[in-house]
Amino acid sequence: MLYLWLKAFHIIFVVAWFAGLFYLPRLFVYHCDVRDEEGEKRFQTMERRLYLFTLLNTAIALLCGAGLLWAQPFWLTQHWLQSKVLLVVALLGFQWSCWRVIVSFREGRNTHDHRWYRRYNEIPTVLLFAIVILVVLKPVF
Repeated sequence: MLYLWLKAFHIIFVVAWFAGLFYLPRLFVYHCDVRDEEGEKRFQTMERRLYLFTLLNTAIALLCGAGLLWAQPFWLTQHWLQSKVLLVVALLGFQWSCWRVIVSFREGRNTHDHRWYRRYNEIPTVLLFAIVILVVLKPVF
């Protein structure tokens, strides 16, 4: 029964994690075009708060995922799970890069335009597709 609770909470917090990672780069798209100090402060506050919300969801999703692995350690021998873990590490790298973007905006060092952030915004979508396909299909390779 504990396993099913861990699985449910893992899914819930992964969804919340991705919600943050989908929205944060959209804020960057609009932040690029802000030219007034009030708008800058508003976007900086929104980005920082969303990042912290996302970080909390990340931590809980990872803890629940670790609990699932503790309950089913044989999964660690499965190539689909090993691949999923690599994609999750890539997702964490993307999340860290979002933090770097937040810092660059705060310090007035942003060098990218809205078109660049629109493409950047697609990275978590691609990772989500790959992760879900691995988890659902559990391909053997």
